[in-house]
Amino acid sequence: MRRWLPALVLASVTTMLLAGCTPARGADGDLTDDWPTLRVPKPFAPATDTCLPRIATVVQASTYETVDCARNHLAETIHVGTFVGPDALTEARPEPGSSALSTARAECDQRAREVLGGDWHTARLALSLALPSAPAWAGGARWFRCDLSETGSIDNTRPVNRTGSLRGALIGDTPLTHRCFDPKLIGDNLNYMAPVLCTEPHRAEFVGVYEERDMSWAEFTKSAEQAHQRCMALIAEYAAVPNNSELPYRAGSIYYPPSQREWEEGDRGVRCFLWSDDRKLTRSMRGAGPEGLPAI
Repeated sequence: MRRWLPALVLASVTTMLLAGCTPARGADGDLTDDWPTLRVPKPFAPATDTCLPRIATVVQASTYETVDCARNHLAETIHVGTFVGPDALTEARPEPGSSALSTARAECDQRAREVLGGDWHTARLALSLALPSAPAWAGGARWFRCDLSETGSIDNTRPVNRTGSLRGALIGDTPLTHRCFDPKLIGDNLNYMAPVLCTEPHRAEFVGVYEERDMSWAEFTKSAEQAHQRCMALIAEYAAVPNNSELPYRAGSIYYPPSQREWEEGDRGVRCFLWSDDRKLTRSMRGAGPEGLPAI
């Protein structure tokens, strides 16, 4: 009986193997056409409308982190755009000075104004761009991220921790908006602008922003007189006084341009301030007219 046992077992295994190779009813016998199509892997892209615990100009999937906007954070992503057309075909990421980065910056700027309800240049806010890492770009990532941050002051543009979204932050009366300042000088040089209430003695007041589109950074740094005249025109409009030969006897100007990197990325918003050298002001000069801002 033992001689037959291995043979019977072998025959049984053979039967099972043969049975396993028999096509089931309704099967076509082709093992290669019934697998689901695998999805093409997509490059990592950051999320929009979320807050960030840290600032980054280059974003990597391995270190990407978001937090609830109700908690402390340094930045808020308001938009994630995509490089398209020729800008998406470059082998290397766009650099400051490129038309691709200027286009991205303009898209971020427009989105920031929509989210805030006003021009972010008029407030203690900074707008920054973040791009994929070089390996991610080489792997097909073509996004750019737009981040808004609250800053400490007009002089200290480092982001500060805040809670709550910036959505609608420039609608109505807000402490973020630039108003009046008491400039601190070292000799004839401006050291910093101390913010004060406009009802307190002060010598400077924010009047607006102009855009300088037709200059390189090098040209702008050599054109202080042109920047002064552009700001003086804003001062005249703000204070409701004539923009004529008497204007320099009413006020001077202080202006804050973007940083060189921001300029080369495409931000050309120059912030302008009315400057009262020879007298302290105790009210806002908005609409003051010739009597409120006399020539002396």
